[in-house]
Amino acid sequence: MTNLNSPTFSILTTEKLTLRQLSIDDQQAIFDLRSDPDINKYLGRQLCETKEEAINFINKVNENIEKNISFYWAITLTDTKTFVGTICLFDFSNERSSCEIGYELITKFQGQGIMKEALQVVIDYVFQSLKFKKIVAFTHHENLNSTKLLTKFNFVASSELDDENPNLIMFTLTQ
Repeated sequence: MTNLNSPTFSILTTEKLTLRQLSIDDQQAIFDLRSDPDINKYLGRQLCETKEEAINFINKVNENIEKNISFYWAITLTDTKTFVGTICLFDFSNERSSCEIGYELITKFQGQGIMKEALQVVIDYVFQSLKFKKIVAFTHHENLNSTKLLTKFNFVASSELDDENPNLIMFTLTQ
C-alpha cells in the first residue's frame, strides 16, 4: 500500500488530459469554476466572490496535499493546457482502504467525455497505485449527469439516506 504519510502526489495523464496540481496561475479558472451558480447548485457551498477567495482555496488545497490529507488535480487538456475542471480524493479511511471522490467540470466542457476520461484514470490510481479497496461518491439526487457517470463505472447507489443531507445519494465502487 502507498504510504500516505509521505508525499505521493502524482501527475496523471490520459490520451487527451493531464491531471496536475493546482497553482496560483489557476486562480481565474478556480474563481470561474467556484463562482458559477450552475456548477455549484448541487454542491451546497458558498459561491466564490473574489479572486482572493480563489487564491486562498488553492493554497488550502496544496497545503492539504502536502499534509497527505487529500489529492486534488486540475484537469487540463494536454494539447492546449486549458483548465477544464477538477477531481479530488479525500476523507481517507483510518485503515487507508477507502476514500471519497469529488469532481466538477466547467459548463462549456461538459458532455464531451472529459470527466469520464478523468474519472477512469483516478479510479485506476486509487485501486492500482494506492491499493485502496473502495471509493465513495456523494451526488445530489437531481444531479442526473453525475449519477449517470457514476453508474457507467459500476458505482452502486446506497438505499440509505444521508442523515445530514437527505438530498444526497451515496455511491460505492469496490474492487
